[in-house]
Amino acid sequence: MEPATIVSPDRLWSATEVLVRPSPVPAAAGVYGWHFERPPHPDLDAGRLLYVGIAPRFMANRTSTQNLRKRVRYHYRGNAAGSTLRLTLGCLLGLELRRVGSGNRMTFGKAGEAALSQWMAGNARVCWIEQSEPWDLEAQLISRLDLPLNLDQNRHNSFHSRLKEVRAQARRRARELPISS
Repeated sequence: MEPATIVSPDRLWSATEVLVRPSPVPAAAGVYGWHFERPPHPDLDAGRLLYVGIAPRFMANRTSTQNLRKRVRYHYRGNAAGSTLRLTLGCLLGLELRRVGSGNRMTFGKAGEAALSQWMAGNARVCWIEQSEPWDLEAQLISRLDLPLNLDQNRHNSFHSRLKEVRAQARRRARELPISS
């Protein structure tokens, strides 16, 4: 597989296109790449690949039920507790992270998650490739490409320490605030 398929895909898909039923995203294992028409931070370039993810993730002891369709759709409309991409984007965009439920999970709350979904619908585009064991390809892409929004396996990226700190600050602030309903 050539990384060009993810870096410069023939087609990028919007939230509207991905969230329709039937969805064009296959219910298969693979790697997905997120491109941003407007980046979530001024130090990042517009119109390029900033993050890659996989579905399912590697699980030695059980089989995951995740697939490309479930993950991509969740990133577009889920919440920060279940999507590291949403957590990263919301933190970079300055949304307020809050503890919710029992206080162990953190999201941007109803209004913040809705604002993030709207921002993603306007700015985030996704592509994917089917791959039976996507974790190998993900590791190759992260090691070879400039993917500033990926934290895992990406300490070599120049944006890594800044992103880690922004997320840590958001978590610290959330722990100081009361649990949100």
